[in-house]
Amino acid sequence: MAVIVAKFGGTSVADIERIENAAGKIVKEVEAGNKVAVVVSAMSGVTNRLVGYCTEISPMHDVREYDTVVSSGEQITAGLMAMALQKRGITARSWLGWQIPIKTNNVHGKARIEDIDTAEINKRLEAGEVVVVPGFQGVTAQNRISTLGRGGSDTSAVAVAAALEADRCDIYTDVDGVYTADPRIAPKARKLNKISYEEMLELASLGSKVLQTRSVEMGAKSGVPIQVLSSFGEFIGSDRKGTLVTKEEDIVEQELVSGIAHQKDESKITVIGVEDVPGVAAKLFKPLAAAAINVDMIVQNISQDGLTDMTFTVPRTDLERAKKVLKDDVTLNYQDIAVNENVAKISVVGIGMKSHAGVANTMFQTLADKGINIEVISTSEIKISVLIEEDYTELAVRSLHAAYGLED
Repeated sequence: MAVIVAKFGGTSVADIERIENAAGKIVKEVEAGNKVAVVVSAMSGVTNRLVGYCTEISPMHDVREYDTVVSSGEQITAGLMAMALQKRGITARSWLGWQIPIKTNNVHGKARIEDIDTAEINKRLEAGEVVVVPGFQGVTAQNRISTLGRGGSDTSAVAVAAALEADRCDIYTDVDGVYTADPRIAPKARKLNKISYEEMLELASLGSKVLQTRSVEMGAKSGVPIQVLSSFGEFIGSDRKGTLVTKEEDIVEQELVSGIAHQKDESKITVIGVEDVPGVAAKLFKPLAAAAINVDMIVQNISQDGLTDMTFTVPRTDLERAKKVLKDDVTLNYQDIAVNENVAKISVVGIGMKSHAGVANTMFQTLADKGINIEVISTSEIKISVLIEEDYTELAVRSLHAAYGLED
């Protein structure tokens, strides 16, 4: 008998028909003899509507009340899911974040889970009950409802799975697994049967929308296998037809390159004519960090006449705020700021890079053959990322996908 946590995303519970479909999959898992905890997202579109209500009332709203409002979407789904299971003869009950409790820090809107008290959940599971938990939420030490940020239901599911020491966490979504590239751009992309936590973490942080980054981090830390599969197919999680995210040593045949990721929401900033002296980078990036602006792909040019240029990328949504932070910082001396919003980040990810040479050369030569200029390069042990003009995104993804032999 396995302990399984099954999470259903917004599109998987978008309406009553889909909630009924999801309930049917849970019934099959129970009939197979498994103990099941279910984590649900809000019905598709509901969270956006609730966020809109908060903004309409007051753009500068109290974040504690914001959490009270936006967390209600998952609570509705949890109750409906429990009803759908009960209708099928399954003993089920919904448990809100504060009832379990799922304890978080006090950072409303972007809270992090600190502890989950599993005593009641385990008691219910042992009694044969299906426990239904709303994702995306918890409770602070002050007994206020908190939310985990967008995509937080994935994190909730993996955290619950880790706390229960579950055999597997199944993430049901609108795709049937993790692909070597976005199938909408690379039609010959193929589904991976297994991928390591490390590779999935890179892909998630580089634009793959299949799993939320924090959920992968938590899975890697706890060692809980995570399976991504479709809620619309005929299979259930125990059929093992999705993509399993697991430890590197559990993957027998490791691919040289596992996937190609892309991001179109980046902007490039170049701070021109900065003094080339010790500490200048710290002085430049300290105010950006204080403003919670995530900086990526940093490059410093060769110094001339004691001056240098610093180039880096930020999320496009943070561009105006980043420019303001730099302009308002009176301690930073520079000649000008140049901005390019028409950029995209293309990344090649694979554990096989650790032991194989020539991966970077293949990437650079492939892009050169297509006439695509590389503006910035960033690397890690299992990743190579380049910044290119956004107009070449699809060509770059398809060309690299073919060059590394990833086509189905």
